[in-house]
Amino acid sequence: MARTFDLILKGGTLVNQDGIGQRDVGVSGGRIAEIGDLSQASAGEILDAKGLHILPGVIDTQVHFREPGATHKEDLETGSRAAALGGVTAVFEMPNTNPLTTGAAELEDKVRRAHHRMHCDFAFWVGGTHENVKQIPELERLPGAAGIKVFMGSSTGSLLVADDEGVAAILGQTRRRAAFHSEDEYRLEERKGLRVAGDPSSHPIWRDEQAALGSTQRLVRIARAQHAAIHVLHVSTAEEIDFLAQHKDIASVEVTPQHLTLSADDYARLGTRLQMNPPIRAPRHRDRIWYGLHQGIADILGSDHAPHTLEEKAKPYPQSPSGMTGVQTLVPIMLDHVNAGRLSLERFVDMTSAGPARLFGIAGKGRVAVGYDADFTLVDLKRRETITDAWSASRSGWTPYDGVTVTGWPVGTVVRGQRVMWQGELVTPGQGEAVRFTGGL
Repeated sequence: MARTFDLILKGGTLVNQDGIGQRDVGVSGGRIAEIGDLSQASAGEILDAKGLHILPGVIDTQVHFREPGATHKEDLETGSRAAALGGVTAVFEMPNTNPLTTGAAELEDKVRRAHHRMHCDFAFWVGGTHENVKQIPELERLPGAAGIKVFMGSSTGSLLVADDEGVAAILGQTRRRAAFHSEDEYRLEERKGLRVAGDPSSHPIWRDEQAALGSTQRLVRIARAQHAAIHVLHVSTAEEIDFLAQHKDIASVEVTPQHLTLSADDYARLGTRLQMNPPIRAPRHRDRIWYGLHQGIADILGSDHAPHTLEEKAKPYPQSPSGMTGVQTLVPIMLDHVNAGRLSLERFVDMTSAGPARLFGIAGKGRVAVGYDADFTLVDLKRRETITDAWSASRSGWTPYDGVTVTGWPVGTVVRGQRVMWQGELVTPGQGEAVRFTGGL
């Protein structure tokens, strides 16, 4: 009797933990049911993947979708629309919204807003603050919580935890891996006078290497004392790569496509569109981050998608806000690096699916295996496209890669067996659900 599935991905080249090869994938009930030759099987829907590579669904664990609060820049629907069009099947969204995501009520509100409205699956980081330390063991275990996120620099209000005592108090309570924006707020305050009005290229001079390295050294020291696991977001300096290589037992490392692709040389061309925290720096830092990727020091890729309107970005530096779009361009920018020989396709998969699942204890995602969620990113490695502002689905409507031609393109996004994006079009209404974590979280 012929096997029957809800969906079969047919004729594609599967990239997974056991290698690369042509295999079909059968899906039933939103989960992977069988892998192999399914030429004799039938299905309600057959997706022709001939000529395409089937990757485990790409997970972007650092995005800012601005809802609630600054929804003129982005919201959960538009941000996840950009994610799905870029081949991303799940995102972890950051707590610096208005109100801040620092309590159970705010987290529950975000989960409610996202459920079956977002176009990809989701979890939300909860901000760790001086005020909610005692609640952290409860907060980090709530449904939809990605864990605790701490801003040691570059934030405002109660989300800023600049002091060692505050960081130690938070890490004394966490049991899951906590994520950190690591810049030294005290040094940033001292060096504000180095900002040059109207010159965004002074941004990395103000927020220098030592502001990042000193903060990360403090963070690792505190984490060791508290026996805590930490995740250092958007590492931007050569010095941090070399330092963190000695502390991989407790510290995981995120790098971004923009720190791997752009450099301070691009301020002349992009101006404030290049402005982000921590900054895009001199080429030597980009080169060392690539070294960190090749040596396995860097664990995962995150986009740090942080949109602002073009009107806001057009303000003269330093009134211009820091942040750029990135969730939609993560896959094509990195596939272009794959095609250029800078990293293997297997390494890309590890940094965008298996890696996030491993670091954060994501249940049922991160690999193509029977019983796992049927999340897939289908890509055409030979397809050449030019990224444009017009292609950007973010409400902010722009990308720092406008006009950049890449080789390698996402052509399909499948989330829990639902074809969400196909050939540049959203084909299913929002069906996003909260990511599950091991231990029933």
